[in-house]
Amino acid sequence: MKTVLLPQLQVFLAVARMRSFSGAARELGVSTAAVSQSVRLLEEHLRVVLLTRTTRSVSLTEAGRRLVEGAGPGLGQVLSALHEVSAQPGEAVGHLKLSVPRAAVPFLITPVLPTFRERHPRVEVEVVIEERFVDIVAEGYDAGVRLSEAIERDMVQVRLTEAFRFVVVGAPSYLARHGTPERPEDLLRHECITFRSQTTGALYAWEFERGRRTWRVPVRGGVVTNDNLTSVTLASEGLGLAYTLDPAVKEQLRAGCLVRVLEEYAPTVPGFFLYFPSRAQRSTPLRLFVEAARELAARAL
Repeated sequence: MKTVLLPQLQVFLAVARMRSFSGAARELGVSTAAVSQSVRLLEEHLRVVLLTRTTRSVSLTEAGRRLVEGAGPGLGQVLSALHEVSAQPGEAVGHLKLSVPRAAVPFLITPVLPTFRERHPRVEVEVVIEERFVDIVAEGYDAGVRLSEAIERDMVQVRLTEAFRFVVVGAPSYLARHGTPERPEDLLRHECITFRSQTTGALYAWEFERGRRTWRVPVRGGVVTNDNLTSVTLASEGLGLAYTLDPAVKEQLRAGCLVRVLEEYAPTVPGFFLYFPSRAQRSTPLRLFVEAARELAARAL
């Protein structure tokens, strides 16, 4: 069967709803003659009479009623979907799904998202906060944020921050009770708030470096978490030492709630990067988000 043209069906449904050719013409912004012509062509195409016309009224035939009941809701959804995805010149429309670790939120979500949404209000942004390593292609993400060493080499990487250090911090009250570690191996005798990887399920060994030498210390303690913010908060309460990125605790350090220890062993990492597969560059929402991230994210540091 030949395909019914969408404009003809739309005109017929307008007439059926208004019970008037002239009313449908006003609603659609066309002439009454054009409405009549569209309905006639549709009837010829289907080889049925859809409307009964008199000088005073318009009514549906049985075939017309079945067409309204069958096609009306579907066409409404189609038109609504077309409106949702259509864009004015220069306007971006779409959906963007991002995988972001909590520690990166202050460098990406907080500084970038308000401005991005103001510039592009018809781009819906879904932010999934998770610490595990994500296969963004297999799991339907447009992009992710991670430290550079955790990103697969075939991904496009966009720098969001400058390099920063990972530091060990503790509350003055904790250090007064338990003393201050002087070397990485001293941490084996301290209460450390440990991190469990959502990807491997293993406890993370804290990493240190000094000159050419490196350490991986299998710290332990009475509290295990998978969230950096939780470990920092508990450390501020004196429950133990925490291992975190330096910029994430700048306020607590300034306020004296936390102090750094083992600073001379603090390793430096390249920073946070936005990453995505190369073919994703064709996505207008992602391209615009990358532009906004490049402009705004680095200011957070």
